[in-house]
Amino acid sequence: MNRNEITEQIVVNRVTRGLTWQALADAIDRPVVWTTSALLGQHPIPPEQAKVLAEMLGLEESAVPVLAAPPMRGGLPAFPTGGVPTDPTIYRFYEALQVYGGAIKELIHEQFGDGIMSAINFSVDVQKKPDSSGDRVVVTFDGKYLAYDWVSARDV
Repeated sequence: MNRNEITEQIVVNRVTRGLTWQALADAIDRPVVWTTSALLGQHPIPPEQAKVLAEMLGLEESAVPVLAAPPMRGGLPAFPTGGVPTDPTIYRFYEALQVYGGAIKELIHEQFGDGIMSAINFSVDVQKKPDSSGDRVVVTFDGKYLAYDWVSARDV
């Protein structure tokens, strides 16, 4: 079984078994965004942790080495018509969304429901956080949650 097939099984089995991304993260003592991203194929999962997750998700043992292998990160291009940004700072956001975008989307839907984060009713903040290993960049996106409201034109 290849990584894409295993990812499809993870997505289905998580829901059918009533597991949250947080419960899976707690089981291996990892952050929820990292765990979600890893299970969606963006990070290798150490074999011992992959065994725990495979058992929880009802995956065959043969999935463990695939989960532990370095993945092809990024998946489909995030900007299919606009191309890949070339500015190094902007590219890092592109790269971060390629790796974590699927996980963030899953967590928004899990925690809020079927909707989006507004980029209109929105603020962003950038902070410098001193750290002994080198200063850290902290970027906060703060957008209003907007639920999809599926109505027909005649309902309006």
